[in-house]
Amino acid sequence: MTLGLDAESGELPAGWARAIISDLCEVNPRGFDEEPGDDDLISQVPMASVEAETGRIDASTRVRYGDLKKKSLTRFQENDVLFAKITPCMENGKIAKARGLVGGRALGSTEFHVLRSHGAVLPEYLTHYLLQRNVRITAEHHMSGAVGQRRVPRPYLESMEIPVPPLAEQRRIVTELDRQIARIEAGESAITDALAGMSELRARVADSAVSQHAGISSKLKDILREPLRNGVSAKATSDGSGIRTLTLTAVTRNDFSDQFTKLTSADPDRVSKLWLEDQDIFIQRSNSEELVGTSAIYRGDSNWAIYPDLLIRVRVDHSLALPEYVALVLSTSPVRFYFRQHARGLSGSMPKIDQATIENVDVPLPSLQEQQEAVTWVKKQESTIFPLSMAVEAAQADSIKLRSALLHAAFTGALVPQDHADEPASALLDRIRAQRAAAKKAPRKRAPRKPRTAPPGQEELPQ
Repeated sequence: MTLGLDAESGELPAGWARAIISDLCEVNPRGFDEEPGDDDLISQVPMASVEAETGRIDASTRVRYGDLKKKSLTRFQENDVLFAKITPCMENGKIAKARGLVGGRALGSTEFHVLRSHGAVLPEYLTHYLLQRNVRITAEHHMSGAVGQRRVPRPYLESMEIPVPPLAEQRRIVTELDRQIARIEAGESAITDALAGMSELRARVADSAVSQHAGISSKLKDILREPLRNGVSAKATSDGSGIRTLTLTAVTRNDFSDQFTKLTSADPDRVSKLWLEDQDIFIQRSNSEELVGTSAIYRGDSNWAIYPDLLIRVRVDHSLALPEYVALVLSTSPVRFYFRQHARGLSGSMPKIDQATIENVDVPLPSLQEQQEAVTWVKKQESTIFPLSMAVEAAQADSIKLRSALLHAAFTGALVPQDHADEPASALLDRIRAQRAAAKKAPRKRAPRKPRTAPPGQEELPQ
């Protein structure tokens, strides 16, 4: 047994092969291998039922097939791989192997690509490969479309090349990945609980500060310096050129740094009014149900970056309200609940909030001095949370790096030993290609004709 070579050398371990996804899988198959009956129960899997970055799927919702079969939903079955094609779901890692489906079949969001293996790649192996951050970042560069509806095109996914180990080695890789990831997730679970606890604590602090001024309020639209403005959707570049553009993660993590930006091909003439200014507030107008309406305030240099279409910018009239105070109001529990309640979306699509919903947020509006006192009090409370927050975020960053290193090892042949007794991947691929080619050439069997009981045109009427 031997260990594989590092991917940086450009070589593959013994017995491995390179193949594009269209050779390994049927992409977006027309339907099920076996059509269910109208009264059969199957799973319904909207986008929200696929967890980000974990490969987990909730297939517990049962529906009668006949009630939904005429709707434009994606058909998939047990062991298919789901790949969210739309932004921001793809970037968030909504990718999973279909498992635990009721009756082995499901109807899901139209924003899934479906990959059905021909047999040379294990669905679990393919899922782990696609979940890699570098794979998703590259896919993002190839998205097409505009206005918050950018998608990974089917031809790009079909042409994606992946390293394919022998089938027996794939099983060993998946087993070891599952074992190691289970250990990582145990630590991540504690991190998630800690982050949730701090988020709830921050919300309580904000609620407490703002609730003292609940008697005096104004609509957000009445304290704006200029109208709300959406950002722009532009394709990411890969040659180091372009305009620096925020990603949604900058707002989710309240961190406006290079880490959460990308270079895009945005037209400079179209984005002249989209450059960031100090104390701009940004609201996510579309994201998952739990994140839609998330907001954050930018503190930094003007003209540093622009922002994407899925964000709405709020610029406050400083003579009426302090931007930091308004950002505090937008982070309170009542406002977040208001956004979730008013988010709308077509079946299977991401929930969205419109500008009118944001304009009509109630903002308690005491004097500027009282606003500053509220902001100062919140900062003092948060200063006690900050050291713990930094420690948790550092642990989260370490966990991400550990996952990345683990997956890199898996797909360069360094995670488990190679066994020269395994059938090479190239041999299995050749055999499957031959079988598929023969199946295409084989004549289709026609059902035998029923003998006529009367001359044409004189058939008997049914009794």
